[in-house]
Amino acid sequence: MSDRRFPLFVDLAGRRAVVVGGGPVGLRRAKALAEFGAEVTLISPRCGEAPPPQVRYLPRPYAPGDLEGAFLAVAATGSREINRQIGEEARAAGIFVSVADSPEESSFYFPALCVEQGLVAGVVSETRDHKKTAAAAQAIRRLLEGSM
Repeated sequence: MSDRRFPLFVDLAGRRAVVVGGGPVGLRRAKALAEFGAEVTLISPRCGEAPPPQVRYLPRPYAPGDLEGAFLAVAATGSREINRQIGEEARAAGIFVSVADSPEESSFYFPALCVEQGLVAGVVSETRDHKKTAAAAQAIRRLLEGSM
């Protein structure tokens, strides 16, 4: 599998997205998906903070079958084994999946989002250089803010 991914922008309005994990990464991704119109279900025994009101929260552990009917899924738990299971279930069902701790198990990368003035850009790295990705996203946000 290549590290290079094609940037594909899809309409998430009304599509089911399942995020498993209530830590900072899971909450951030659940919020972003909801802001783009997805019908988000967040599954986690506990959350670091209250999920956004538009996100359906199930306060329990992940269980096989939780991804049924989903368009995409995010595995962002603190457990490598659970994230692996989520990735396997999603891939077997043909569901796009982002496995936060294992890009090689992911069918899509969750980008750093840059949304300003009606424009949307996503930034990912061909490597796992999160600092470089964050810096590029910040530069793009500044560019978009100043361009209108």
